[in-house]
Formats: sequence, C-alpha cells, structure tokens
Amino acid sequence: MEYTVKELSRLAGVSARTIRYYDQIDLLKPARITYTGYRLYGRTEVDRLQQILFYRELGVSLGRIKELLDSPAFSRERALREHKERLLAKRAQLDLLIANVEKTIAALKGGIIMSDQEKFMGFKEKLIAENEEKYGAEVRKKYGAQTMTEANLKFRQMSKAEYDRWRALEAEVLSTLQEAFATGDPAGELGQKTADLHRQWLGYTWNQYSKEAHAGLARMYVEDPRFTAYYDREKPGMAKFLRDAILVYTGKKD
Repeated sequence: MEYTVKELSRLAGVSARTIRYYDQIDLLKPARITYTGYRLYGRTEVDRLQQILFYRELGVSLGRIKELLDSPAFSRERALREHKERLLAKRAQLDLLIANVEKTIAALKGGIIMSDQEKFMGFKEKLIAENEEKYGAEVRKKYGAQTMTEANLKFRQMSKAEYDRWRALEAEVLSTLQEAFATGDPAGELGQKTADLHRQWLGYTWNQYSKEAHAGLARMYVEDPRFTAYYDREKPGMAKFLRDAILVYTGKKD
C-alpha cells in the first residue's frame, strides 16, 4: 500500500509540513513521485518514519537520526529493542518521580519521615534517564555495558552531600574552563586545573579512573556533536580546548 503525504501524516499523527520537511532534509524520501507531482510512500518509508518518531520521542536530533538510520550497521530489530529499553527506563523514572511526590505529600502531612536521600532520588533518576537517552548507546559501545551500569549504580548511591559536591564541581569545571579558554593555552596552569577538576568530577560516577578512559571521553567531546554543543554553548571551541587540556593532563596527546 502507498500513502500520499496527507495520508501518511494522518496515519503517523504528524503534520504534512513535517513529512515534507523530512523529505527536504533527505531524512525521509518518498518511494516515488507521480507525474502529477504527488509524493508516495510505501512500507519501507512507513517503517523508517516509525523509527524517526521513536528517536524523536527519546530526544535525538534529526541530524543524528539520519546518521543512525543511514549507517550500514543499522539494524531495525536492534533499534526497536533499544527503544523499548529506553522507554521502559523512562516509564520507571516517571513512576519513581510520581512516587516521590506522593511520599513528599505524605511527609508534609506528618504521616511519614522522609530522608534527604529519598527526597532527591527521583531527580537523580531523571538525570540518569536523560544521560541514557543522549549518550547511553555510544558509551556502552565504547566502554562496555557494565561500565555504564556501574556508573549509574554509583550515582544512585550518592549521599546528599556528595550529590551537592558533584553539581558544584560541574559548575566549577565550566567556569574554570571559560577562564582557561581565554588564555588560549590548554597546557597552561588554568587549562590543567580544568582537566584536574574534570577528573575529580568523573570520580563521583566512575568506579575506576584511568588516563586512557579520560582521554577517550575527551575525544568524544569533539567527535560527538551533542557533547560539543554542551561545552561550546558559551563560546565555540571550548570543547576542543577541554579535549586538548585533558590529553595533556593524561599524557595522551597525539
């Protein structure tokens, strides 16, 4: 069966304008175009649109979706299994937040006593879920599933004081990075201070630190546009500067 743009938009629950835009950016091309100019979409295109919408639901950018779907290594079955895992994790995280709210209400009414650890558990799960959605697949591929699982477990077990210090370190890394970037010298005092603060920050989630893993993560900051966008949001080039500073710090500079 074939669908026009209007029929496909109705079927998928997206606007016809969205379908046309996906065609424009080569994300979803029609199977064929009739001599009268109608775009027609078949089973292959319907399946691809389903994948696009799954990825969009998980917050993946259109550019990244195109890279994933066009990769020779792409497997629809594997992708669907990953979608299921992430959606289940997202549902579990939402269930935990709802339970956290309900428990907080009960604590306000004096029915129960809620520990500081419990108050922040839902928010920690939210950060874990967001991190999984954005970077989980790449980190598992590069460092192994066990590494990611252990990091998530260590994060869940953080005390309130550790969590506060972790967040403060994150802010300190970024502020020091800005100062260091202004010097233009990744190997300088401020550049190396930034790299050391970054190592300390990683220590709150990594079970075991290694210079190789630290350098590998630094390279991902430049190779992966999502990481780059995070560090470059203040000034373009900061992700590359951080990478270079870490490579000097770890002695892994090429």
